[in-house]
Order: sequence, then C-alpha cells, then structure tokens
Amino acid sequence: MKKFLLLVIVIFAAGCTSIEKKDYVLFAGEIVNPSSDYVVLLKGTKVIDSARLDGTNRFTFKFNSVEDGLYHFNHAPEFQYVYLEQGDSLMVRLNTLYFDESLVFSGSNENLNNFLLELFLTQEEEEQTVRKEYYNLESTEFTDKINKLRRDKLKTLNVINEESKLSEKAFRIAKASIDYTYYTYLEIYPFEHKRKLSEHGLHDMDANFYGYRQNISYNDTELSYLRPYYDFMKSHLGNLSYMTCKHSCKDSAASTKKQLHFNIHKLHVIDSLVVEKELRDNLFRNVAFDYLLKEHDSPSNNKMFLDDFVTVSGNNMHIKEIEELYEGIRNIQPNNPIPSIPVLSVNDESVTLTEIARSKKTVFYFWTGTNKSHYQNIFKRVIQLSKSKPELDFVGINFQTDKANWKRIIESSGLDMDKQFKSENFEEATQKLVIYPMNKCIITDDALIVDAFSNIYAKF
Repeated sequence: MKKFLLLVIVIFAAGCTSIEKKDYVLFAGEIVNPSSDYVVLLKGTKVIDSARLDGTNRFTFKFNSVEDGLYHFNHAPEFQYVYLEQGDSLMVRLNTLYFDESLVFSGSNENLNNFLLELFLTQEEEEQTVRKEYYNLESTEFTDKINKLRRDKLKTLNVINEESKLSEKAFRIAKASIDYTYYTYLEIYPFEHKRKLSEHGLHDMDANFYGYRQNISYNDTELSYLRPYYDFMKSHLGNLSYMTCKHSCKDSAASTKKQLHFNIHKLHVIDSLVVEKELRDNLFRNVAFDYLLKEHDSPSNNKMFLDDFVTVSGNNMHIKEIEELYEGIRNIQPNNPIPSIPVLSVNDESVTLTEIARSKKTVFYFWTGTNKSHYQNIFKRVIQLSKSKPELDFVGINFQTDKANWKRIIESSGLDMDKQFKSENFEEATQKLVIYPMNKCIITDDALIVDAFSNIYAKF
C-alpha cells in the first residue's frame, strides 16, 4: 500500500496539469539495455505494428487512429500492458534488467497506465502475504481481509478518476483489474485452506461467500486479454468443474485434480458458459496444455482427451498448436528413438541428438541465456551430478541465445565444452522435444528414450 499512497500523492501533484489530446496517437519510448532490436505492439493476438530501436534505443509508434482499449507491447522476451485511446501521446521508459519494476509511463493516460502497472507489481507482493498468512483463516475472516485489500485499491482508482477524468472504458478496465484479482483469491481459498490445514475435505462455504459471482461476465470482449480476468476464469472454471464432478460423478475420484476425467469436465464447463471466441479458445488451450504437459498420461488417455477437445472446440485458433503438442508427446514415449534434431557444437559442427546419444546413457538438459539465475542453477546442478554419476553423459542444449553470448556463458561455466550444443531452430526443438518446464530433462539409453519428462533436480 505504500506504493499506492505514493501514487496518490503524485496524482494530486499532477492533477492541475492537463495534457492536450492530439489528432493522432503516439506511443514511444526508450529501452535501456535492450534485449531485442524491436518493440511489437499487439491487441490480443493480433500484431498491430512493430518498431525498430534507433541508435539511442528509442522507438516510436504513430497512428492516425486506434481502437480505444488495452494493448500489449512486447520487447522479447518481456511484455506488458499499455492502455491507448484516440489522441493519446504516451511515453514509456524501462530498463530490461528490471523490466516491470523500472517501467514508467508519462504523457496522456499516464496515471491510468502507471496504476495498472502498480496493480500488477503490488499483486505479486500481496500474493505472498495471502498465501502465507490468509489462507489458513476461516472463511469469514479471509473474506474480510480480501475485501479490505480490494476496497483500498478502489479508493485509489476513484482518486485517479476524479483527477484524470478517465473514460468509461478506461475506468471499467482498471476496476476489472482490481475486482478479478481479489475474486481469484476467493475462488482459490477452499482448496488452499484445505491444503494449509491438511484437512480431508473442503469446507462448505456459507451462502454469501460466492456472492461476487453475480457480478462476473463470461463474455466480455474488452477483458479477454486482461491478465486478472483470464486468471480468474481459469480458477473459477476449475472450481466449478471440481464441484460439479464432486457432486455428480460417482466414480470420478474427484479429489485428484489433474486427470482425464476432470479435464474433460473442464472442457464441457467452458463450452457451456463461455461464448466470446478468443476467451473461449484461450481457456480451451489452457486446459489442453495443462493436461497434456503436466499429467503425462497414457497415450490412449491423451487420444481420448484430444478427441473430446476437437468435439467441443474443433475450430479453436490454437488447434494446430495443440495437435502438434499431442504428436510431440506421442513421439517421445519410452523406447522411441530421440528425435533426430540438428544442433551446433562449440566448433560450429552440425550434429543430431541421435548421434550424440549413441552408445551411452545420456541426460539432455535445456537452458536459455535470457534467464541468468536459471542457467546458473542448472550448471551448478549438472556439475554436481557429473561428479556423482560419471556413468551418465549430461548434455546441455541451449535455446534463443546468440552464438557469441552462448559461447561466452559456457566458457565460464565450468562445464565440459564438448557436451554443450546450441539449437538454432527453437520452434522445431520445442515442438518435437516438448520442452516444459525448462527444468525438464530427457534421459536416453543408446539413443532410445527412457524418460522424456524427467527433471534435472530429480534423484538420478
């Protein structure tokens, strides 16, 4: 709340300054320590335009007109919201080393955009408090604390609205960011409370606990890509699916969340409630990826799930991606040969994973140069394992790192350079090897897969 109090002070200080609207729309900025040559502006999944950084690391978008609403700007691998309206002239400055924390907007609609950013940052902090201190409370006390957090944010939004005279759409999106953040905590509460207290079953909530559900919309086009709204929908529809299954399915083993039966339930709940096409498609995709990537179910169950998915969402805009994921998982089952994907050695020689994995038991692990803490922890783990398990070959595969930076990182890593390779086709490798999560590793024996869904931190 200290950040929000500071934001209120800034708004009052700037309240007397009006920013004249233009007859065009300008969105520009400066990026310190850029990680890419471009900034891409999107609305939903649609790319609106891209802008190349100039010699001073600045970019500019200029349009004669825009559809008022929420956009995303992407500077790979990071992205963040920006709200734009006709006539806006908005600037942004950020440092990629501290992307969200360093980001600041100035110009027309600066107060709204900075508020949305502060909501995002504050939620990350509050979530830790809710998780550590609130979920063990009884439902009435929990609801009181969550409602207080929500009211505090709404008060700040009302101050911004009074000073900045937000448009109706801008105010509605900002309010939805607040509402759905705290509604999500309420959806999660019964399950987290049970886990925290190690209870055998879920509490029966009183009649008023879910009262906020009367205010939700399943088909709001303007909110489809608003993170709090989308996160709420995932939690809410999962909750509804669980409760429906628990009370209606006698042989469902409903206490086990991630299973074929439960995830098919989720597909049908989405199908029955959500009409808005993009939200619907994204929610269906989330269920598919959640099940196929995390459950590691049998090939026959995966096939049953995909058949049901096609029945309810055959025209899904993500259908090709989901079918490729299904095929990728099917092709890396035990005793199948590891896909013969070409990679580059430190000597710039092309070699396939099949050739690397021949004649010895091999553990392939994966990393990217864009996440320093991740790859440093991976390297430390691999060095330990290489000493304790000399009978195994630990082979690193790098993604999405330019060649010079890749070589610089591994030269100072303490790893065996002859066991470091770089994939230059990220899409092919992720599709065929199903690299999720990044801690995943693939174990092979004489180039045949033993386990394609192991974890580098697992016991070997």
